[in-house]
Amino acid sequence: MNIESAYAIPMSEILSKIGLQPVKKKQHDHWYYSPLRNEKTPSFHVNTAKNIWYDFGEGRGGDNIAFVCAYLKSSGAGHTVSDALRWLHNMFHSNISIQFIPAQDNRPLDSSLVLKSVKPLTHIALIQYLESRGISEPVAQKYLKEIRVFNKNSQKEFFAIAIKNEDGGYDYRNFYFKGCIKKKSITFVRGTVPKPDRIHIFEGFMDFLSAIMQQAGKEFDGDTIILNSLSCMREATGYIRNYGYRVAYTWLDNDEAGKKAALAFAEFLRNEQIRHVQMNAHYAPHKDVNEFHMAKHSL
Repeated sequence: MNIESAYAIPMSEILSKIGLQPVKKKQHDHWYYSPLRNEKTPSFHVNTAKNIWYDFGEGRGGDNIAFVCAYLKSSGAGHTVSDALRWLHNMFHSNISIQFIPAQDNRPLDSSLVLKSVKPLTHIALIQYLESRGISEPVAQKYLKEIRVFNKNSQKEFFAIAIKNEDGGYDYRNFYFKGCIKKKSITFVRGTVPKPDRIHIFEGFMDFLSAIMQQAGKEFDGDTIILNSLSCMREATGYIRNYGYRVAYTWLDNDEAGKKAALAFAEFLRNEQIRHVQMNAHYAPHKDVNEFHMAKHSL
């Protein structure tokens, strides 16, 4: 995509692609919750006539390309103008055909849940839960947060470990349940090597952390996408296509859904001329990476 075509894309359509709708409208003035940070009062303004934005909480704004650069930077992804143009092309003009979406992963989010706080992981019960899954506190601290959530139906609060996704939502879990608050989306984790040629794809953050633990806490050189749900597979392709990756490692579950998802990724990666390495054999016959890690951890 060239820069002239990119400038023609309305900001409202870009925001819609990442799951945001205006909270209030008045003629050409649209207000959103900021996609660049967490907030309770919408302070992200879009002038639809001029196709420009301004984030009053951040004190910055600009055109739609400047927004995509800022959005990619907040995600930890490459954020040059070229990166922004590739991202826009992938989101608006690609013919990517990943169609496999398991019904159980496409459930509506629970609107009764209200995110009350996000802070570093300190709750002893949550740390003990992670240890029961074979995840050490130092590794967890690098990637996870502790969230406090209020359930409007039960009028009760609960704590959980959570990982932030690229649309400002949080996938969470504790001893008793797991879920997502706000919008479901992928999580992108930048590798230790700038502009790596490798990308790792995990189904959930517990599998990702288990793989890190299997490397004695060493981070991946390459980038990582945590799907958080197989329903986010197509969204993941926007972060892979045309970014220079040469090898993709999929760490998906050893069940029927995982096998179908691996086949869908295999077709996409083949079309992109990216070598596909399925890691399933490394943790078979266990269902997933965490189950394999827990089995080894208990020896």
